[in-house]
Amino acid sequence: MHIHILGICGTFMGGLAVLARERGHTVTGCDAGVYPPMSDQLRAQGIALTEGYGAGQLALAPDLYVIGNVVTRGNPLMEAILDAGAPYASGPQWLAEHVLQGRHVLAVAGTHGKTTTTSMLAWLLESAGLEPGFLVGGVPLNFGISARVGKPDAPFVIEADEYDTAFFDKRSKFVHYRPRTAILNNLEFDHADIFDDTAAIERQFHHLVRTVPAKGRLVVNARDESLKRVLAMGCWSEVQRFGARKEETGALRARGEPHAFDVLRGSLKIGRVEWSLLGEHNQLNALAAIGAAEHVGIAPDAAAKSLAGFENVRRRLELRGEAGGVKVYDDFAHHPTAIRTTLNGLRRKIDAAAGNGPRPRILAVFEPRSNTMKLGTMKAQLPWALEEADLAFCHSGGLDWDAVQALAPMGAQAEVCATIDALVARVAQAAQPADHVVCMSNGGFGGIHQRLLDALAAKAT
Repeated sequence: MHIHILGICGTFMGGLAVLARERGHTVTGCDAGVYPPMSDQLRAQGIALTEGYGAGQLALAPDLYVIGNVVTRGNPLMEAILDAGAPYASGPQWLAEHVLQGRHVLAVAGTHGKTTTTSMLAWLLESAGLEPGFLVGGVPLNFGISARVGKPDAPFVIEADEYDTAFFDKRSKFVHYRPRTAILNNLEFDHADIFDDTAAIERQFHHLVRTVPAKGRLVVNARDESLKRVLAMGCWSEVQRFGARKEETGALRARGEPHAFDVLRGSLKIGRVEWSLLGEHNQLNALAAIGAAEHVGIAPDAAAKSLAGFENVRRRLELRGEAGGVKVYDDFAHHPTAIRTTLNGLRRKIDAAAGNGPRPRILAVFEPRSNTMKLGTMKAQLPWALEEADLAFCHSGGLDWDAVQALAPMGAQAEVCATIDALVARVAQAAQPADHVVCMSNGGFGGIHQRLLDALAAKAT
């Protein structure tokens, strides 16, 4: 079967392409701005890529066009497909029918932590010898690739995104996956381009809950108020809560939910594991992964021990290099809560390492690139998100709102630059030896990491 994928360089569609190729299909694809690292991964798999969405690609005559959610009406190739009456399907639909059918699917949903938790869970199953399949919206360092089919009869772990499926299917992607085990990690407002409010997202999460069978399991963050409202809409599966504070566990057990206490005990075991991840949010991610892994027969204590070998995911506070005594990190954070969480975790780590010595500085460099941030929906939260940064630098290129005004409460602590060149120059000028520079974006950020390292090295000499 020959499939041609529109929007192939997105993390989900690129992973889908890898799975299709592994299943023996002929795979080609196109995107606007074919870009690494996904383009490199796809070409290494022997997948031919075309730049742009020219209608001439209709001549490829594939058996099926698989449509990513970046494709809209008016797209030249999509219009040609519709005019020709050629067969097409959404990415999630194709995945459900050709890869997930008949397998025990473990889906990881949540506003934050999906990629890390999915990677953790896949690693726990791998460590237990299950050889799972997986599709992750990033590159887990333990595997070096974002997707694989795994053993045909093994469980399949998938990052379950609440974003819409395609221009012709406005349901959330995760509705297609029909998991037997579903993690509900957290829920905040996001994707302002498709959701009007938090209640609309909660409704989509409840659609996911409706697809989990009675013999399935929901692994739910006990601290999250939005998730409590989701379950209040109706629940037909076993619920295992994690992250409950000590004062809450007695009430949970009194309601006949002993797993809440068992998983909390699991967190104490995790405290004895040496690992490189920072912050309480990653401890909660780990609890969720342990609870889901138990549903496929992996004992919590064995899962906790396996976490010592977890190497995290690319672009999660990934140290890209050091120059002139300044460390430069790459991080995927783009939602205000994620920005704050990243900076808080780094602050605790470097303060602990400094002991009674001088307190190291954190320089936060970010671009509001996601659709939600571009709309300015969360601009008022940015000063709160950046509280742990000693200095903050914002790239304002492409924004329709005033970043200077949004960051005004930070005073001289924040600076806005309209271009990447200006941003690199200002950060390099401000940076001092022993500083930590965290570059945060859900895109390539114009290669700022290496450009900063080069500028810092030049400054040092």
